[in-house]
Amino acid sequence: MYKSILAGGVAGVAEITCMYPTDVMKTRAQLSAEPLSMLQTSKMVLKEAGVMGFYRGISIPILAEAPKRAWKFGSKDFFSKNVTPNAAIAGALAGSSEAIVNCPFETIKVNLQANPNLEGSASACYRMLVKEGGHMSLYRGFEAQAYRNCLWNGMYFGIIGHFPPPEGADKKTTLLHKFSAGTMGSMMGTVANTPFDVAKSRMQFGSGKACIPTIMDIYAEGGAKALYKGLGPRLVRLGPGGGIMIVAYDQMMAFLG
Repeated sequence: MYKSILAGGVAGVAEITCMYPTDVMKTRAQLSAEPLSMLQTSKMVLKEAGVMGFYRGISIPILAEAPKRAWKFGSKDFFSKNVTPNAAIAGALAGSSEAIVNCPFETIKVNLQANPNLEGSASACYRMLVKEGGHMSLYRGFEAQAYRNCLWNGMYFGIIGHFPPPEGADKKTTLLHKFSAGTMGSMMGTVANTPFDVAKSRMQFGSGKACIPTIMDIYAEGGAKALYKGLGPRLVRLGPGGGIMIVAYDQMMAFLG
């Protein structure tokens, strides 16, 4: 199981390094009072902070990705072996439990991304949040994040498990197949879980409400469309990101033997 944990950590860092700028655009679009396209969001970030604005808060995901993805793949491996062989159910269980590890990192990241005037580093943001609401403030949005992770991981691992590479395929074909399955599973999971991701961002930025009331507020403000704010950047990031992650994971597992 340690191999799965180590390979998952490496895969997560590879994915976030490649795709982080789209995550910044996603968060800004979700928290904006007006609908924003990816182009509009990009211009806003560039105007406020230049190119480095697309990497604002990246230290938190980099620090979080290794334990987060290690937990994702390690716990999925555990649930597959000890609870159910069904890849979708094992993935959903792994995703739900992953929120325990990742919620504090997400809360800090969202506050850094959404507030360009916030001075200081991630540690300064951490101190600000703890000062305002104690350590439990780091778990703002936990409920929405658990639902989000459950849906995404269930879809992701379910699709990958349902479409294994053809038997006897060469290495190039196998990698391409896994990348395609990972991309498809990631995109389907992203479409399914985006309303919870929108609610999570608002809750972590301090809405003060639980998940379902937050979703109802968002729907009342802008209808179903408002629940899919940031879907474009999320698909751009998490689609190919899901493909990158499963390929990196498999390559690391092969390297570890």
